[in-house]
Amino acid sequence: MDNLISFTDKGLYCAQGNFYIDPWKAVDKAIITHGHGDHARFGNKNYLCHTDTKPILQLRLGNNNYETVKWNEAIYINGVKVSLHPAGHIIGSSQIRLEYNNEVWVVSGDYKTKDDGLSGKFEPIKCNVFITESTFGLPIYKWKPQQEIYDNIINWINKNKENGKTSVLLAYSLGKAQRVLQAIKETTQTIYAHGAVFNMQQALINAGFNLTPVVRITPDTPKELLKASVVIAPPSADGTSWMKKFQPHSVGVCSGWMQVRGNARRRNVDAGFALSDHADWDGLIQTVKETGAEKIFVTHGFQSAFSRYCYEQNIAIAAEVKTQFEASPDLSEGEEFEGS
Repeated sequence: MDNLISFTDKGLYCAQGNFYIDPWKAVDKAIITHGHGDHARFGNKNYLCHTDTKPILQLRLGNNNYETVKWNEAIYINGVKVSLHPAGHIIGSSQIRLEYNNEVWVVSGDYKTKDDGLSGKFEPIKCNVFITESTFGLPIYKWKPQQEIYDNIINWINKNKENGKTSVLLAYSLGKAQRVLQAIKETTQTIYAHGAVFNMQQALINAGFNLTPVVRITPDTPKELLKASVVIAPPSADGTSWMKKFQPHSVGVCSGWMQVRGNARRRNVDAGFALSDHADWDGLIQTVKETGAEKIFVTHGFQSAFSRYCYEQNIAIAAEVKTQFEASPDLSEGEEFEGS
């Protein structure tokens, strides 16, 4: 089996098609799985992405030469059949399917197998080789039902209101914030947001998505309006002077890393909600099996543990691949890392 994709210092490279997938260095042609900063980088000459990803890239990367396709819409690049398929991670997130000489490779990007109603329903794709992430590739990461987590967040907000506290939810501006906002929109008439969350939410609304509107917090926002309110902010806002205007407040983190007991306490926050935009252990295992791939490459996260398990259980021949960006529970928000 010839390698349709090779692993280079610029990222995943298809020599036959002469393009890269989610390159971390500038290239002539980049196919982008989704808009998070560790997958969509500045400086590429040409970008190919899903239609829903384009407004995200325009906000984050500015005007560039963007080509867009819909899911399941096939195009040919130097003889390689290329199509994008739902990854379920965030709005517009896609798996990249490559077919050449009757061989199929699939690059998962980041994905989750539970449908959040916003990001497209994940679909496993039959292939010979599957390149999968493993951000939460340990057995400890098994997510509770989505609605149960949403109910816990809503109950927490209502309790804070009763105690006269502002509820500050820390959620990544792209992906997590959209899910949380949809879940809590009935808890209050007005939801306030940090500028980073507002900018992304408004860009998506302007692009035609039916999302919950938010009010941007500015230096002129009266403090009395924020008392016992609900605020959405990126994790990077935690511990900054910006947070002082909400006192008394209670801070909750929405992240898969909150699955590990003690992480909320270590972050010095009041509540942790294990809401993730990635597949959990069971989702990763199920997906690898459903692809039918005889070989997998494992990236992002717990590569060693997950690849070893797949090999030992005879699920697939497995190899781990180190990338420039690796997940860690200690990562704060930045343009490089989002979406836990």
